[in-house]
Amino acid sequence: MKRIRCPKCDEPIVFDKTRYEDGQVLVFECPACHHQFRIKIRAKKKNEDAATEEQETEKTALGTLIILENAFQLSQELPLYEGNNVIGRHVRGTKANCPIKTVDPSIDTTHCVINVKTDRSTGKSIFSITDGPSGTGTFLHNNILGVRERALLEDGDIITIGASTLILRLPETE
Repeated sequence: MKRIRCPKCDEPIVFDKTRYEDGQVLVFECPACHHQFRIKIRAKKKNEDAATEEQETEKTALGTLIILENAFQLSQELPLYEGNNVIGRHVRGTKANCPIKTVDPSIDTTHCVINVKTDRSTGKSIFSITDGPSGTGTFLHNNILGVRERALLEDGDIITIGASTLILRLPETE
């Protein structure tokens, strides 16, 4: 299955790429905004397939950011992986590897960074947050993070960026 996004509203569209030949041009109509657009099917190199499969199998989400619905976006869930998770507004070509689908202008394209690392002695994941730096700041429980300030995060922590509220959810441990 292949996943593409509408160039107008960024709505994901899934189709079976194996049913079409290389070089074939397909026309799609977005179910959300009814925008029509074309794509050309191209073959992936064998090296690309292996690298993509390897990346997908080795990454497991260590936590989730729940984005609450407001006037600018619908509710969303973003998985957090080990390393730096750059949170920001989704714009084509952005450096954010954990983008939020929103039209909120007060969220920068690289607003904040949530770092996830595993403590070797306990095996638990440690979550910390820093501001991007962003134009409007990053708030943790209504307290603004200072320049270069790093704060530790726990399950249920409330983060505010722009007009959006995010809640950190960690998997339940037995």
